[in-house]
Amino acid sequence: MSLLNTFLESVKTEQQRRVKELVEHQQADGSFPFRFQGSLMTDAFYIITIRALDIQTEEENIRLLTKTLRATQHRKGYWKAYSDEPNGHLSATIIAYTALLYSGHYSKNDKQMKKAKAFIVKNGGLAKAHFMIKWMLSVNGLYPWSHMIYIPMTFLLLPTFQPINFYQFSAYARIHFIPMLIAANKKFTIDAKTKPQLDDLFARDIALYPSYAHLEDERSPLTFLWKEMKRIGKFPAYLHHLGFQYGEKYMLDRLEEDGTLYSYASATFFMIYALLALGYKKDSPVIQKAVSGLTSLIDKRGEQSHLENSTSTVWDTGLISYTLQQAGMTTDTIPIRKATKYLLTKQHTKKGDWQVHNPHTEPGGWGFSDINTNNPDNDDTSAVLRAITAPAAIDQTVHQAWQKGTNYLLSMQNRDGGWGAFEKNTDWEILKLVPIENAKDAAIDPSTADLTGRVLEYLGNFAHLDNTHSHIKRATSWLIDHQEKDGSWYGRWGVCYIYGTWAAITGLTAVGIDVNHPTIKKAIAWLKKIQQSDGGWGESCQSCEKLSYVSLPFSTESQTAWAVDALVAAGEGASKEVKRGISYILEKKQEDDAITYPTGIGLPNQFYIYYHSYNKIFPLLALSHYKNYITNKETNL
Repeated sequence: MSLLNTFLESVKTEQQRRVKELVEHQQADGSFPFRFQGSLMTDAFYIITIRALDIQTEEENIRLLTKTLRATQHRKGYWKAYSDEPNGHLSATIIAYTALLYSGHYSKNDKQMKKAKAFIVKNGGLAKAHFMIKWMLSVNGLYPWSHMIYIPMTFLLLPTFQPINFYQFSAYARIHFIPMLIAANKKFTIDAKTKPQLDDLFARDIALYPSYAHLEDERSPLTFLWKEMKRIGKFPAYLHHLGFQYGEKYMLDRLEEDGTLYSYASATFFMIYALLALGYKKDSPVIQKAVSGLTSLIDKRGEQSHLENSTSTVWDTGLISYTLQQAGMTTDTIPIRKATKYLLTKQHTKKGDWQVHNPHTEPGGWGFSDINTNNPDNDDTSAVLRAITAPAAIDQTVHQAWQKGTNYLLSMQNRDGGWGAFEKNTDWEILKLVPIENAKDAAIDPSTADLTGRVLEYLGNFAHLDNTHSHIKRATSWLIDHQEKDGSWYGRWGVCYIYGTWAAITGLTAVGIDVNHPTIKKAIAWLKKIQQSDGGWGESCQSCEKLSYVSLPFSTESQTAWAVDALVAAGEGASKEVKRGISYILEKKQEDDAITYPTGIGLPNQFYIYYHSYNKIFPLLALSHYKNYITNKETNL
C-alpha cells in the first residue's frame, strides 16, 4: 500500500470516528444542541437582575454562575475576553466584580476582589466601561445617568421614508436600543436593598461625563444627525409619550414563546428594566416569563455553568446535517431524516422587521436559535438550505420549503451585490460614526465577506447557479472588490481573516471562478504563508480589534479546518500545506486553550464566542472534502 493510500485510510478512519461522535449528540427531536458560549456578561447580568428583583427561588443558579465567574477570574484579579488578550478586559472585570458583590457570596475584602478593584481603578474606572455595562449599572443605581448622546423617544416615530429613521439601524441595534432608550429617558433606577456600593471605582482623573461639543461643529459628519436629534427632542410632550408607547409595543410584539425578547438574553435583560421603568410590577406575568426564559438559557453541562445569550441549535443542526451528508451519510438514514424534519419545523412563517427593506418577499428564512421566530438571518438560512437540498429532491414538502428559502435568500441581496446578516440595505455609513462603542460593528448590517461567500457557496454548489446569473455576478464582483491587499478577506462573524478567506474562496470557486484567477491565487498564497509550524492555523481575536491579521501562539481545530477546506476548494488538495493541515487534525494534540479558544465573534472587543460544536463540525467537513478531492483525482488519472 502506498504512503498516500495509508494516509487516506487514516483520514477515512478519523472521518468515521467523528461521524459516530456527532450522531451520538442528536436528540429525539432531530436537533443537535451544543453550547453557545459567549461573554461572561450574561452570567453577571443574571446574578445582578435576580438580586435586583429580589427573586428567592434562583439561589442554586446564582451559586452556579457565581462559581463560574470566580473560576474564570485571572490570578491577577481581572477577567479576560480571550486567553491571549494582552491585558485584562475592563468592562468584563467591572461587571463580573459587580455581580460577585451583588451575589452576596463575596465581599470587597476578598483578596481577589481587591485585585479586581485595583485593576478597574488603574484602567480608568467605571467611566471607561462599555456603554452597555454603564447602562446596566445605571438602572441599578450604581452609576449616574451619563451625558451620552440624547436620543428622544420621538425618534421612534419617524416614518421609514424620512432620511433619518429608526429602521436605518440594524435589527441587533434596534432590539437592544429600544429598551435602553426607554430606561434612559425615564432615568430609571431600581431600588434594591442588596446592591453594593461602587463609589470607590470612579477614577478621579477621568471625566465622568463625555463631551459631545465637537458635534456642534459643522465640519463633523455627524452634525446633521446630532442637530436632528435635538430638533425632534423639542417635539410636544404627547409625542414623547407616544414614543414610549411605540417602544413598549415594539418589545411586546417581538417576544418569543419562552418570554425572551428576540431570543436574545441581553435584550431580555434590558427589556425587564424598561418595563419596570414603564410602571410594570416585578411580579407581572411578562417579567416573570422573561425571567423564566432567561433561566432556561442556563446550560449546566460541564464543570462551569453558563447563561447562553441564545441557543445555537438551528445553526448547529443545519451545519451538522450538511456535514454528515458531505461525509457520505445519505438522505434516507435516520439522523438525516430526523434533522430534516426538525429543521422544517423551524422555518419562519411570519414577516419580521426584515420586510421594511424587503416588502415584496414571502417569509422562508431560518433563525439561529430554536426559539427564534422573529429574526431570520442569511447565514442560518443558507446553512439549513445546504442540509435540506438532497432531501428536497425526493420529498415534495421539503422541496417547497427549500424553494421558499432559496427565494428568500436571493431577495435579501444588498444593492451593492453582497449579503449582510439579518436585513437588506441597512448600511447607512454615517451610523458607524455614532460616538458609542461598537457602532461600526452593530449599528448597521452591511455586506460582509463571510456572509456573501457562504451564500455564494450554497447558490453555486447546491442551487447550481454560476457567474452568468445576475445575482451571482454582482456578488462575485463585490467579493473581488473587497479583498484585502494581502489576499485575505475580513470575516465579521468568525475569527477572522481565516474565516472570511475560507468563506470567500469556497464561495467564489463554487460559482465558477477559476482557481487560477488572480484573486484566488493571491488568497491561496496568503493562507499558505500564515500556516503554523505544527501544520495548523491559529488566529487571535485581536485581529478584529486591530483590523489586521494577528497570529495565535497555537493552532485551533476549527481555523485549521477552514484553511484546509479553502485550499482544497481552490484546487490545492494535493499540496504539502493541506497534507500538513490534515495531519494536524488527525493528531489532535492540543492544549486546553486551543480547544476552548473562541473562534466566533458577536461584538469585536466585547463579545467572543466559543462554539462547542465547531471543533466537531469543521474538521469533519475538511476531512471529507479532502478525501473526496484525493479520491476523485485518483479516479480521473
